[in-house]
Amino acid sequence: MSVVFNEACPVYSPFFGAMGCTAAIVFSCMGAAYGTAKSGVGITVMGVMRPELVMKSVVPVVMAGIIGIYGLVVSVLVSGGLQQKMNLFSGFIQLAAGLSVGLSGLAAGFAIGVVGDAGVRGTAQQPRLFVGMILILIFAEVLGLYGLIVALIMNTKANPTLGCA
Repeated sequence: MSVVFNEACPVYSPFFGAMGCTAAIVFSCMGAAYGTAKSGVGITVMGVMRPELVMKSVVPVVMAGIIGIYGLVVSVLVSGGLQQKMNLFSGFIQLAAGLSVGLSGLAAGFAIGVVGDAGVRGTAQQPRLFVGMILILIFAEVLGLYGLIVALIMNTKANPTLGCA
């Protein structure tokens, strides 16, 4: 089978889509891993002082895990649009979508990790801090959600076969 490429559909176009797929899952999972690890350290330290609060303090770890799911969703959607013969515009759109969710997920994971660590330690000493910690965690989580929304919108603009004969 012979595949013919033209200027609008160079042979390296799918590379950018594959890099978008990779960026989405790698960066968002790096953020999720950092948020989980940093919050987990805080939970462990807090658990020594107040072991009855350990299950209540798992909220930051769960929220960090959701960041990884955002990257997984975009990665699966981008990989579904990959083709051997696709236009360069779609490859760039897929790369941008992956970077959008990946880097915003990385930032959100860092924020969740720092807030989760300090928040669960503070909650062990002053239980009234719990509600404030949850609110700050929600605002940190929304950063990843913004990246997901932008990535989904961008991915709808990709039409890999457009201009490829």
